[in-house]
Amino acid sequence: MDPRFAEAQFAERYGALASRDARFDGQFIAGVHTTGIYCRPSCPAMTPKPGNVSFYRTAAAAHEAGLRACKRCQPDAVPGSPDWNLRDDLASRAMRLVHDGVVEREGVPGLAARLGYTPRHVTRVLTAELGAGPLALARAHRAQTARTLLAATDLPVTDIAFAAGFGSLRQFNDTIAAVYRATPTELRTLARRGSPTATHAGTITLRLPARAPFDGAGLFRFFADHGIRGFEEGDDTRFARSLRLPGGRAEIEVTLAGTGVQLTARLAALSDLPALTARVRRMFDLDADSVAIDTHLARDPDLAPLVAAVPGIRIAGSADPEEALFRTLVGQQVSVAAARTVLGRIVEHFGDFPTAAQLAERGDEVLRGPSARVAAIRRVAEVVARGELPLHPATPVAELRERLLALPGVGPWTTEYLAMRALGHPDAFPGTDLVLKQSASALGITPSPRAFWAPWRSYAALHLWRARPLRVPAG
Repeated sequence: MDPRFAEAQFAERYGALASRDARFDGQFIAGVHTTGIYCRPSCPAMTPKPGNVSFYRTAAAAHEAGLRACKRCQPDAVPGSPDWNLRDDLASRAMRLVHDGVVEREGVPGLAARLGYTPRHVTRVLTAELGAGPLALARAHRAQTARTLLAATDLPVTDIAFAAGFGSLRQFNDTIAAVYRATPTELRTLARRGSPTATHAGTITLRLPARAPFDGAGLFRFFADHGIRGFEEGDDTRFARSLRLPGGRAEIEVTLAGTGVQLTARLAALSDLPALTARVRRMFDLDADSVAIDTHLARDPDLAPLVAAVPGIRIAGSADPEEALFRTLVGQQVSVAAARTVLGRIVEHFGDFPTAAQLAERGDEVLRGPSARVAAIRRVAEVVARGELPLHPATPVAELRERLLALPGVGPWTTEYLAMRALGHPDAFPGTDLVLKQSASALGITPSPRAFWAPWRSYAALHLWRARPLRVPAG
């Protein structure tokens, strides 16, 4: 790193720490070597001298440096870093998979295989860029999940240990002691300060925070308007559906809860909880840095009024990229209402949202429309079913675009829309979208992405969609 850049970055971060700026919580961690603890930037403790502070991108890096979490500010109880979604480099894609629980399920070799590199190379890159290797990063994530469960549920400690992904109770106790300098019972008492708990009849309820401002009502309205009848239900403050997870199906209900959401879930396997929370966070774009996005886009005088009208706009993501792909293909060139009808018929036919293999084999039983369009959807399903089109949180956006555009019946609108919805990419722009064009025309601007909107062009598109002109009834 350029010494001048490092010096400027340190000064910026130290300024945030000294002013206790909560906007930076989750974006970096401050390690105080004289006390041996690490804190969030907004920690109310006395500001340490600059010479006693180091800054880290991850809690795992702070652990590797021999630091433990501050009991006062609880640095893990904040939204995640927006960097992992903003960037598409190896480290960021790896972090998305770590949060999804891939290391616990598949080990470091499985993580490396999904990323397309050797375990040694992945470990080397993560250690160099994030200050810790994949095992340490996964361990830190397990500790954070455990802290959340201790704070928010009445689950027995043993259940929490395995739900968080630990292989044994001893490993769980040792990790909690090392990270938090407390026993699980002590940590539960500490973490519950001012936090309600809920665990009833096999359900788990957690609050998932977001960064303010948060246009939660807009997200819930989108999910309600696009919901599949008989499969999803929702309104301006609630959304419910079932999800496929590695250990089985989960029934979830998400409700608006101030700056964030409340997740209530009934899981087939407690060990699926880290994957579920990661997917719901992506689905509701909870880790986005809204202040940075809004400030950037508001510099455009054409977008400024739209940003002021809807601060904290978020990408309505997907908890299942494969499902998002086929919902998008079915919805091409038809209205939202027509797409919902077709999708409802598909779900009714299969008894669930079908897998790619089911659509490839039996899609002709339920898909309707021009034969070329039906054949195109089935061909895409065959490609996905064979594993030739990876669809997971770490799929590189450039690779997704290239592979999709090579398939018959898939155009630029589909690739950009999927980059936004399935991968949560912040810089996609479906410029050929009819509604987007209408909105841009009504505002007197060109319906194409402006270079200076980058790296937030997805959010510019969302503002244009939201500002679509109302149709005036004839007569």
